[in-house]
Amino acid sequence: MTRIDDRFAQLKAEGRKAFVTFTMAGDPTYETSLEVMKGLPAAGADIIELGIPFTDPMADGPTIQLAGQRALDGGMTLDKTLEMVREFRKDDTATPIVFMGYYNPIYHMGVEAFLTAAVEAGVDGLIVVDLPPEEDDELCVPANGAGLNFIRLATPTTDAKRLPKVLENTSGFVYYVAITGITGAASANADDVAPDVARIQAASGLPVCVGFGIKTADNAKSIAGVADGAVVGSAIVDRIGRGDSAAEVLAFVKELADGAHSA
Repeated sequence: MTRIDDRFAQLKAEGRKAFVTFTMAGDPTYETSLEVMKGLPAAGADIIELGIPFTDPMADGPTIQLAGQRALDGGMTLDKTLEMVREFRKDDTATPIVFMGYYNPIYHMGVEAFLTAAVEAGVDGLIVVDLPPEEDDELCVPANGAGLNFIRLATPTTDAKRLPKVLENTSGFVYYVAITGITGAASANADDVAPDVARIQAASGLPVCVGFGIKTADNAKSIAGVADGAVVGSAIVDRIGRGDSAAEVLAFVKELADGAHSA
């Protein structure tokens, strides 16, 4: 049982849905992103996704691309992202942390060295969007062996033939991408995603959290109503990018979390 497993078990016992946040490590500075990260659990985040800045984020829209660039311009690295987790864990040993990003920085560090450092720092899961199931031996299988959940994305185009392969080594939860396209591009619709969420729940036996296109508390409530949780990234990152203070960002997160938790 990982922290992610424990959190979903706790939420199920309480009859609540998960609220999952995404922020970019180091955006706009290390200090500010750490301040936001430390405040997320009190604002209602049940699971924290922390982005690893990368120069070529192919699945992300302009909002998260710019966040990654701001972080890189400020000197953010994978080592510093791991350090953020260590700092967070000094005060919070319960909230699950998922690294979300691309394979290149991990490959550059070395898979074994990265997994050792991630476990030591207190990371619980990985979402690596550019490693398909056919490459599971590269990172997914070693990560599972190290005790980390490897969380896979499913999309509106993941059909019944493809789904079993996607789920083969997936653990923790399944991240369902509510829209086709890049992050932040459109609004998610609960009626559209509900049938696919039910199909993936039945096939996987895992919680299914829905992300991409959730921008308001009402969006979060409607999506959480048909899934096991709602994931919000671009809407939060946009507030950071426009210069909101950590307190203002966290107040917005609380609005979203209250929406998801009221489902």
